[in-house]
Amino acid sequence: MLEGLRQAAGRDGAAAVRLGDDALAPEELLRAASAVAGGIAGAPAVAVHATPTMDTVIVVVAGLLANVPVVPVPPDAGPMERDHILRDSAPALMLAAKGALEDPGALGVPVVPVDDVAGAETSFPGPEPGSTALVLYTSGTTGRPKGVRISHGAITANLGALAEAWSWTEEDTLVHGLPLFHVHGLILGVLGAFHTGSALVHTGRPSPRAYAAAQGTVYFGVPTVWSRVRDDPESARALRGARLLVSGSAPLRPALFDDVRALTGHALLNRYGMTETLVTLSGRAGEDQTPGWVGTALPGVETRLVAEDGALLPHNGSALGELEVRGPSLFSEYTNAPEATAASMTADGWFRTGDLAIVGPGGAHRIMGRASTDFIKTGGFKVSAAEVEDALLAHPAVREAAVVGAPDDDLGEQIHAYVVADAVAADELVNFVATELSVHKRPRQVNFVPELPKNRLGKVVKGELGRR
Repeated sequence: MLEGLRQAAGRDGAAAVRLGDDALAPEELLRAASAVAGGIAGAPAVAVHATPTMDTVIVVVAGLLANVPVVPVPPDAGPMERDHILRDSAPALMLAAKGALEDPGALGVPVVPVDDVAGAETSFPGPEPGSTALVLYTSGTTGRPKGVRISHGAITANLGALAEAWSWTEEDTLVHGLPLFHVHGLILGVLGAFHTGSALVHTGRPSPRAYAAAQGTVYFGVPTVWSRVRDDPESARALRGARLLVSGSAPLRPALFDDVRALTGHALLNRYGMTETLVTLSGRAGEDQTPGWVGTALPGVETRLVAEDGALLPHNGSALGELEVRGPSLFSEYTNAPEATAASMTADGWFRTGDLAIVGPGGAHRIMGRASTDFIKTGGFKVSAAEVEDALLAHPAVREAAVVGAPDDDLGEQIHAYVVADAVAADELVNFVATELSVHKRPRQVNFVPELPKNRLGKVVKGELGRR
């Protein structure tokens, strides 16, 4: 997966890798990472304080070179989350910039400055495809985060498929400001550039002005980023010279899709994936994008829809079932959780995503939400929370919406909506949904809130609704 970076290191005038104010030429980055690799070789795993800095990138590349699994630790993780990650993954040490951690002794793991572990440049044989490259912890929207072990082979296969789907080459300049401890920012947003040999500009924070100033050809963002771009029309119009704008990690609403296209001239390319699967579905560069849909299966990936009784459902654009996937980019296992690993897979090797989906006759997929929180059974009907959320968002006063099922003795579950809105009554929103959709899909209760609880990637944490 570093082949593109190595090739760039051999080219005169190859663009530097930039993170904030720091920049290294490809050969300088490889040299620094090789020295760190010599210092960590043989370790069972190393953690990295995953700030959006060059130090983090050097450590990740060093781990890839030395065939040592790297565990990115979110820099804003609280003590409980950080302790869980470090205990669960058991790294030999944690690498961080000097002075980055106020009380490194409280972590229970030796904390070593990145500069201090570096030694002489060292070369290593290439890793086995099945060996673990990264241990990424899930977003934690449902329970304690799990450590997902991702192999070198899975990452390489996925990046190759994305390069094909997005026509991503060494001629591109990738721009983003996403965190470096999840798939989107780290695997796609850093290793993707190193795989293809494209230039990389990480803006530190994904602000509209920073995106506009970077003058890239490919931009990555979560819907929250694209919402902020939309709200800064001048910066949005500066992206008209780009080739591709990609959205992922959270649902992309049709209204935001339309607004961004009107300002930038680009239809946001949507894609779908999970930590356990990497990216499995995506639109294609140069093809029409349909708001609300996340494209077709990437090369090598298979998908199927399964009903509650285990029956396979047709791909007819209306049948709703749980999405299962298989292919070369699946994770190896959850760390220290063999029962959870086994439960996530079917006997014939398909991963249970836990997401509800519809698949059209041409293979396009629409993700309708999580089976555990977004599939509401009310009065004998099955209702997609995502469909009700889209209807609420179509009202001009509504800025954000989340819908959940609440226990009800009569209906089984009631549809409850949590809404960020301006000067609108609950009854008006209930009647609006009943007009836009079937009457049984209307919310029985509308709760107005100042904001929706979200994780770092902009996904609504529905388990926290009603607690604030």
